Amino acid sequence: MKPGNVLILPGWQNSGPDHWQSRWERAHGYTRVEQHDWMRPLRGDWIARLEEVLLSCDQPAVLVAHSLGCIQVAAWAAHSKNTQRVKAALLVAPPDTERDDLRQALPGWAPVLQQPLPFASLVFASSDDPFCAPARARAFAAAWGASFVDAGPRGHLNADSGLGDWPQAHDSLRLLCSGADKPASTPYQTTEGKMHGYEKT
Repeated sequence: MKPGNVLILPGWQNSGPDHWQSRWERAHGYTRVEQHDWMRPLRGDWIARLEEVLLSCDQPAVLVAHSLGCIQVAAWAAHSKNTQRVKAALLVAPPDTERDDLRQALPGWAPVLQQPLPFASLVFASSDDPFCAPARARAFAAAWGASFVDAGPRGHLNADSGLGDWPQAHDSLRLLCSGADKPASTPYQTTEGKMHGYEKT
Protein backbone atom coordinates (compact mmCIF):
# COMPACT_ATOMS: atom_id res chain seq x y z
CA MET A 1 0.00 0.00 0.00
CA LYS A 2 1.43 3.36 -1.03
CA PRO A 3 1.35 5.86 1.85
CA GLY A 4 -0.38 8.37 -0.42
CA ASN A 5 -3.29 5.96 -0.86
CA VAL A 6 -4.00 5.89 2.87
CA LEU A 7 -6.62 8.60 3.11
CA ILE A 8 -7.12 10.60 6.31
CA LEU A 9 -10.77 11.60 6.84
CA PRO A 10 -11.11 14.06 9.75
CA GLY A 11 -14.38 14.92 11.38
CA TRP A 12 -16.19 18.18 11.94
CA GLN A 13 -13.80 21.15 12.26
CA ASN A 14 -10.88 19.10 10.92
CA SER A 15 -8.08 17.51 13.00
CA GLY A 16 -5.53 19.82 14.61
CA PRO A 17 -1.74 19.34 14.72
CA ASP A 18 -1.77 17.24 17.91
CA HIS A 19 -4.49 14.86 16.70
CA TRP A 20 -3.30 11.32 15.98
CA GLN A 21 -4.55 11.68 12.39
CA SER A 22 -2.28 14.68 11.85
CA ARG A 23 0.61 12.89 13.52
CA TRP A 24 0.18 9.90 11.23
CA GLU A 25 -0.05 12.16 8.19
CA ARG A 26 3.24 13.86 9.07
CA ALA A 27 5.06 10.68 10.08
CA HIS A 28 3.94 8.39 7.26
CA GLY A 29 3.01 10.60 4.31
CA TYR A 30 -0.69 9.76 4.31
CA THR A 31 -3.12 11.93 2.33
CA ARG A 32 -5.67 14.15 4.05
CA VAL A 33 -8.94 14.52 2.17
CA GLU A 34 -9.50 18.26 2.43
CA GLN A 35 -13.07 19.53 2.57
CA HIS A 36 -14.29 22.86 1.25
CA ASP A 37 -15.99 23.72 4.54
CA TRP A 38 -14.90 22.07 7.78
CA MET A 39 -17.13 24.23 9.98
CA ARG A 40 -20.45 23.72 8.18
CA PRO A 41 -20.18 20.20 6.78
CA LEU A 42 -22.67 19.18 4.12
CA ARG A 43 -23.02 15.44 3.73
CA GLY A 44 -23.43 15.55 -0.04
CA ASP A 45 -20.35 17.73 -0.46
CA TRP A 46 -18.24 15.52 1.80
CA ILE A 47 -19.32 12.36 -0.03
CA ALA A 48 -18.59 13.94 -3.42
CA ARG A 49 -15.15 15.04 -2.28
CA LEU A 50 -14.27 11.54 -1.08
CA GLU A 51 -15.46 10.09 -4.38
CA GLU A 52 -13.31 12.59 -6.28
CA VAL A 53 -10.17 11.71 -4.34
CA LEU A 54 -10.77 7.96 -4.61
CA LEU A 55 -11.19 8.19 -8.37
CA SER A 56 -7.77 9.84 -8.55
CA CYS A 57 -6.03 7.03 -6.64
CA ASP A 58 -4.02 4.57 -8.74
CA GLN A 59 -4.96 1.61 -6.51
CA PRO A 60 -7.58 0.79 -3.87
CA ALA A 61 -7.25 3.05 -0.86
CA VAL A 62 -7.42 2.50 2.89
CA LEU A 63 -9.59 5.01 4.75
CA VAL A 64 -8.65 6.35 8.20
CA ALA A 65 -11.71 8.14 9.54
CA HIS A 66 -12.38 9.95 12.80
CA SER A 67 -15.73 11.07 14.18
CA LEU A 68 -17.92 12.53 11.40
CA GLY A 69 -15.51 11.00 8.90
CA CYS A 70 -16.88 7.58 9.93
CA ILE A 71 -20.43 8.66 9.10
CA GLN A 72 -19.08 10.05 5.83
CA VAL A 73 -17.61 6.64 4.95
CA ALA A 74 -20.89 4.85 5.65
CA ALA A 75 -22.87 7.37 3.60
CA TRP A 76 -20.40 7.23 0.71
CA ALA A 77 -20.39 3.43 0.65
CA ALA A 78 -24.20 3.36 0.57
CA HIS A 79 -24.35 5.59 -2.51
CA SER A 80 -21.17 5.08 -4.53
CA LYS A 81 -20.77 2.69 -7.45
CA ASN A 82 -17.02 2.70 -6.90
CA THR A 83 -16.72 0.96 -3.54
CA GLN A 84 -14.14 -1.39 -5.05
CA ARG A 85 -11.76 1.56 -4.83
CA VAL A 86 -11.56 1.05 -1.05
CA LYS A 87 -9.62 -1.86 0.40
CA ALA A 88 -10.37 -1.28 4.08
CA ALA A 89 -11.37 1.33 6.64
CA LEU A 90 -10.30 2.20 10.17
CA LEU A 91 -13.27 3.96 11.79
CA VAL A 92 -12.59 5.79 15.05
CA ALA A 93 -15.16 7.32 17.41
CA PRO A 94 -18.26 7.43 15.20
CA PRO A 95 -20.67 10.05 16.57
CA ASP A 96 -24.37 9.40 16.98
CA THR A 97 -25.65 12.05 14.57
CA GLU A 98 -29.20 10.86 15.24
CA ARG A 99 -29.05 12.35 18.75
CA ASP A 100 -31.08 15.54 19.14
CA ASP A 101 -28.09 17.72 20.04
CA LEU A 102 -26.01 16.49 17.12
CA ARG A 103 -28.93 16.74 14.71
CA GLN A 104 -29.02 20.44 15.51
CA ALA A 105 -25.25 20.92 15.33
CA LEU A 106 -24.84 18.80 12.18
CA PRO A 107 -28.04 19.08 10.15
CA GLY A 108 -28.33 16.64 7.27
CA TRP A 109 -26.15 13.94 8.82
CA ALA A 110 -29.01 11.82 10.16
CA PRO A 111 -29.88 9.07 9.85
CA VAL A 112 -26.63 7.16 10.17
CA LEU A 113 -26.59 4.79 7.21
CA GLN A 114 -26.32 1.32 8.70
CA GLN A 115 -25.67 -1.32 6.08
CA PRO A 116 -22.71 -3.66 5.63
CA LEU A 117 -19.59 -2.03 4.25
CA PRO A 118 -18.25 -3.88 1.20
CA PHE A 119 -14.68 -3.81 2.50
CA ALA A 120 -12.85 -4.82 5.67
CA SER A 121 -13.44 -2.42 8.53
CA LEU A 122 -12.55 -1.94 12.18
CA VAL A 123 -14.26 0.40 14.66
CA PHE A 124 -12.45 1.86 17.67
CA ALA A 125 -14.78 3.43 20.26
CA SER A 126 -14.32 4.86 23.72
CA SER A 127 -16.48 3.76 26.63
CA ASP A 128 -17.13 7.39 27.63
CA ASP A 129 -17.31 9.19 24.29
CA PRO A 130 -19.45 12.31 24.84
CA PHE A 131 -20.84 12.06 21.32
CA CYS A 132 -21.85 8.41 21.22
CA ALA A 133 -23.02 5.90 23.82
CA PRO A 134 -21.07 2.62 23.84
CA ALA A 135 -24.13 0.60 22.83
CA ARG A 136 -24.68 2.81 19.80
CA ALA A 137 -21.04 2.50 18.71
CA ARG A 138 -21.34 -1.28 18.93
CA ALA A 139 -24.59 -1.15 16.96
CA PHE A 140 -22.92 0.87 14.21
CA ALA A 141 -20.03 -1.61 14.03
CA ALA A 142 -22.46 -4.53 13.85
CA ALA A 143 -24.49 -2.90 11.09
CA TRP A 144 -21.35 -2.11 9.09
CA GLY A 145 -20.01 -5.65 9.53
CA ALA A 146 -16.92 -4.25 11.27
CA SER A 147 -14.75 -5.66 14.01
CA PHE A 148 -14.98 -3.65 17.23
CA VAL A 149 -12.39 -2.44 19.74
CA ASP A 150 -13.28 -0.99 23.13
CA ALA A 151 -10.56 1.62 23.62
CA GLY A 152 -11.48 2.22 27.25
CA PRO A 153 -12.53 5.53 28.81
CA ARG A 154 -10.65 7.92 26.52
CA GLY A 155 -13.26 10.50 25.56
CA HIS A 156 -13.68 11.22 21.85
CA LEU A 157 -10.35 9.59 20.90
CA ASN A 158 -8.96 12.90 19.70
CA ALA A 159 -6.10 15.19 20.70
CA ASP A 160 -7.67 15.77 24.12
CA SER A 161 -7.55 12.03 24.80
CA GLY A 162 -3.78 12.06 25.19
CA LEU A 163 -3.22 9.32 22.62
CA GLY A 164 -0.07 10.81 21.13
CA ASP A 165 0.95 8.84 18.06
CA TRP A 166 -1.45 6.06 19.14
CA PRO A 167 0.76 3.15 18.03
CA GLN A 168 -1.80 0.47 18.94
CA ALA A 169 -4.32 1.81 16.44
CA HIS A 170 -1.58 2.24 13.85
CA ASP A 171 -0.70 -1.43 14.25
CA SER A 172 -4.33 -2.22 13.43
CA LEU A 173 -4.10 0.01 10.38
CA ARG A 174 -1.04 -1.89 9.18
CA LEU A 175 -2.99 -5.15 9.46
CA LEU A 176 -5.86 -3.66 7.46
CA CYS A 177 -3.40 -2.47 4.80
CA SER A 178 -1.89 -5.95 4.57
CA GLY A 179 -5.29 -7.53 4.15
CA ALA A 180 -5.23 -9.22 7.56
CA ASP A 181 -7.84 -8.82 10.27
CA LYS A 182 -6.96 -8.83 13.95
CA PRO A 183 -8.17 -12.08 15.54
CA ALA A 184 -10.93 -11.71 18.11
CA SER A 185 -8.76 -13.35 20.75
CA THR A 186 -5.88 -10.88 20.37
CA PRO A 187 -5.73 -8.38 23.23
CA TYR A 188 -5.47 -4.67 22.61
CA GLN A 189 -3.15 -2.79 24.93
CA THR A 190 -4.36 0.71 25.73
CA THR A 191 -1.99 3.48 26.75
CA GLU A 192 -3.32 3.05 30.29
CA GLY A 193 -2.08 -0.53 30.38
CA LYS A 194 -5.52 -2.11 30.42
CA MET A 195 -6.29 -5.02 28.16
CA HIS A 196 -9.22 -4.94 25.79
CA GLY A 197 -10.07 -7.61 23.26
CA TYR A 198 -11.07 -7.29 19.66
CA GLU A 199 -14.59 -8.44 18.97
CA LYS A 200 -16.10 -9.48 15.68
CA THR A 201 -19.63 -8.14 15.59
